[in-house]
Amino acid sequence: MAPEFLHRSPQTRVIARPGACAQLGEELAELGVRRPLVLAGRRTARSPAYQQSVAALDGLEVAAFTEIPQHSSVATLEAVMLLAREHRTDGFVAIGGGSPSDTAKAAALWLAEGGELEAHATRFTPPATLMIPELKAAKLPIAAVPCTASGAEVTPSCGIRTADGRKLLFSDLKLAARLIVIDPAANTAVPASIMLATGMNGLAHCVEGLYSKMQTPITTALALHAIQLFADALPRVAREPDSVDHRASLLAAAHLSGLVLVNSRTCLHHAICHAIGAVTGVSHGESNSVMLPHAMAFNYQTVPGSLPVARVRELQAELGVPTRLRDIGVRRESLGTVAKKVMGERGLYFNPRQVQHPGEIEALLQAAW
Repeated sequence: MAPEFLHRSPQTRVIARPGACAQLGEELAELGVRRPLVLAGRRTARSPAYQQSVAALDGLEVAAFTEIPQHSSVATLEAVMLLAREHRTDGFVAIGGGSPSDTAKAAALWLAEGGELEAHATRFTPPATLMIPELKAAKLPIAAVPCTASGAEVTPSCGIRTADGRKLLFSDLKLAARLIVIDPAANTAVPASIMLATGMNGLAHCVEGLYSKMQTPITTALALHAIQLFADALPRVAREPDSVDHRASLLAAAHLSGLVLVNSRTCLHHAICHAIGAVTGVSHGESNSVMLPHAMAFNYQTVPGSLPVARVRELQAELGVPTRLRDIGVRRESLGTVAKKVMGERGLYFNPRQVQHPGEIEALLQAAW
């Protein structure tokens, strides 16, 4: 019987080559952006990728916000919104990892839709009720210069951390970046440790894409190819961090992993990592590195044909990425709170094995601690 599926494709132009950051200004002009607002974190603002990208915007009326935290917050978003309105911005440029991309998407969404931010968030009610608001308004274009291997810039979704330790998740195909500039030469200045940890995040996108309830034949093909690229590129970057070619392969794998997520969404693994980040503030890439084999083991009895857990553990050891929550700053007494937060995460809706109660999640967290 032929498979039946629905597959979505965002309108995105991708430029991937050494020195691509120098093209950013002319590419923005093609999009009709004349007053861009550049978003980045403090460390990224000192990087070659940021400096080369901003230099390429000569002739445009540019504003910049370079205080994006590791997990972007509602307070950060409000500050960005204020600057965007004052500047009369007509587009965003997100430089860095998932946080600036998420902030740009959330700002574009809120500027367009208005009202209360939380009213536009996806809501999941256990055990299996998902509500995704329909967001009809046109959104300002977003350009992204990825500096990590998370692939977040590709997706039409974003997450914003609340003051009370929740992660608000939003989804709208119009939020996917219209322009993505991948510059592996500029990326060599990003510490290899960041690329390896965020690469585990990208790998997790592909693993979850293989068994998500929303998988399609297209996402499966993308995921399988990207997994092979990750398996090859991650160890090479670990051994030769200054290689432009190895960085290019890893960034290509990351881009494919983002394309997987456009349709397959994320499952239990990312639900857990979202909650860990919202409650504790630890790096999303590092929590992905730790939790991936544990979430896979939970799902393996339901999808025994997925990527072997043992292979992921071997890759962790080869790369030297974190394997225990205690080693990345997660306190053991926070695990119960994290487990309860996970029960409201939309990733549980797409997971192949239904989570019955927070005790199941806490057991995984204890094993990972």
